[in-house]
Amino acid sequence: MMNLVFIYSKLRYRDKRLHGKGYIVSMMPSLFLSHGTPLLALEKNSYTSFLKEYMKVMNKPTAIVILSAHWESKEQLISAVSKHEVIYDFAGFPEEIYQVTYPASGCLELSDKILTLLSKIGVLGELDDRRPLDHGAWGLLHIMYPEADIPIVSLSISPYLPFAKQYEIGKVLGDLKKSNVLIIGSGGIVHNFNHIQEDMHVAEGWAISFEEWVEERIMNWDMETLVNYEQMAPYSKDAVPTKEHFIPLVIAMGSGDDNKKPKLLHRTFQYGNLSLTAWQFD
Repeated sequence: MMNLVFIYSKLRYRDKRLHGKGYIVSMMPSLFLSHGTPLLALEKNSYTSFLKEYMKVMNKPTAIVILSAHWESKEQLISAVSKHEVIYDFAGFPEEIYQVTYPASGCLELSDKILTLLSKIGVLGELDDRRPLDHGAWGLLHIMYPEADIPIVSLSISPYLPFAKQYEIGKVLGDLKKSNVLIIGSGGIVHNFNHIQEDMHVAEGWAISFEEWVEERIMNWDMETLVNYEQMAPYSKDAVPTKEHFIPLVIAMGSGDDNKKPKLLHRTFQYGNLSLTAWQFD
């Protein structure tokens, strides 16, 4: 899994006023970002280029709250560390990937604030003073903010909570955007490692169909249909075999509930059906 081939691309939200880059970001948004494979942290491709360019036009956040599909827990956990370590939650990849670190600081004050916000919706969180960043977090952050000079608080994903409660979590976290905190949901819309085709140079139709079905529901802010994707979307079992990679999208949308202005920023596929998608929620 060394070479990535990008075969289906969709990029929106273009505006020529910004030196042709196509992105204008004024207020701090929240984001849903696909994290692909662990190798993403080392890749140079259209998606990683997009992430780097997008950071250049965004105001530098005071802190980042990131929810990764690779930190699952029954209880809602919130990192509360002074300095982050990383975990290599995978095996069988080139040695270079195991050299990546991300020694960003934590922010205990922000961790406590999140604990309070979640309690307002009946989610009783717990602080975790040991949790390292997994590749769903550091893989993206290493690309976006390589200096690791922004405080990070990571949150676990609880697949036991209903989607309505996941949306509520996003909604209360959205209050942090007023304090220049960037919220990132890290997961994948089409993310099934059992289906990836390393040598396939075209995007499979079923993966495109599912992504575009999700896109239509997001653009219309049709949450009722979106969260019932298992019953209503084409190829849902192939695209989303387990829901932990889909939950960060719902949380990110919740954090944009005030304005409900979604923007599809980037979409490419690799390995035939693994989507790399970026959504912005103002």
